[in-house]
Amino acid sequence: MAKAKKTKAKEKSIITETSFQFLKNYINNPSPVGFESGGQKLWLDYLKPYVDTTFTDPYGTAVGVINPTEKFKVVIEAHADEISWFVNYITNEGVIYLKRNGGVDHQIAPAKRVLIHGKKGVVKAVFGWPAIHTRMSNGDQKEQNPKVENLFLDCGARTKKEVEALGIHVGSVVTYEEGFDELAHDYYIGRAFDNRIGGYMIAEVARLLKENNKKLPYALYVVNAVQEEIGLRGAEMIARRIKPDIAIITDVTHDTNTPMINKIIEGDVMCGKGPSPAYGPAVHNKLLKIVEDVAEKKKIPLQMRTVSRSTGTDTDSFAYANDGCPSVLISIPLRYMHTTVEMLHKKDIEMTIQLMYETLLTLSPKTNLSYL
Repeated sequence: MAKAKKTKAKEKSIITETSFQFLKNYINNPSPVGFESGGQKLWLDYLKPYVDTTFTDPYGTAVGVINPTEKFKVVIEAHADEISWFVNYITNEGVIYLKRNGGVDHQIAPAKRVLIHGKKGVVKAVFGWPAIHTRMSNGDQKEQNPKVENLFLDCGARTKKEVEALGIHVGSVVTYEEGFDELAHDYYIGRAFDNRIGGYMIAEVARLLKENNKKLPYALYVVNAVQEEIGLRGAEMIARRIKPDIAIITDVTHDTNTPMINKIIEGDVMCGKGPSPAYGPAVHNKLLKIVEDVAEKKKIPLQMRTVSRSTGTDTDSFAYANDGCPSVLISIPLRYMHTTVEMLHKKDIEMTIQLMYETLLTLSPKTNLSYL
């Protein structure tokens, strides 16, 4: 009689059916820089069962707090905003020209479908672009490359009055239409994983703490900040308000294993191989060592990388706020940043959540982070 093959039991995923549905809804909901309130409401509604209290600041940063009466304060933070466009000029012929709102990539825009958020609601439009047959019909006989100055929207209107009648005005925000989807081998794609995935992961950390009945010896502030994409402004404001003792920041970083990326410059990071903490002046060395020790103990693979004068993330705002706050950056690898097909791997999401969760369980008001 042939021996029965032993099958390895499939590990239970941190991501539940309910939390996965939240992730999809959260990614599909527009949350442009300066207009994050819709996404923040979704996020707070999901987070509230897992925290003791919540609050928002004047510009829309959303915060959930566990143990709010404790004096020692730890922050886990992500940013809620996504890159977008502003309507900047409407011609008499109904052509709509734009201005960037954050670091939106002009090269991916031609022929994209968009949503214009006007006074009367959402209006569908497209980035127009001349057909390939006609693009050489100019004096120079050279193809034009997409630039902010030559990109335009077509919403179906043929006069300025028709555009305005739809509720579109100078200052209307424009977001891309693409949303969440799944690819083979546990890859997810979507618009604005930078950094809606961070908001999702910190909410999941709060959920795990609640469901596993973990009692923290400090106040935990779960922070979803606004306006990161235009200069870390939301983090700057909320760091001054909370005055944390420790901050753990999560954001995305580049998967450098795609074509046209130089690893000599960008380092070696790959989706599916684990979180990517950073070394750099704003990153507190002793706090980073705690994260590394936790990862080693829990067998979570890390992909270390380096940053220079700044991390380019909210870590900088927290690290240098007030009298200084020991801060660490734990990033998740991402392909095709600032496009509509940002791509990441399910395993990295799970491992990054676990790493933050386990790190929080090791911290206490007695944790010694003094350099001297």
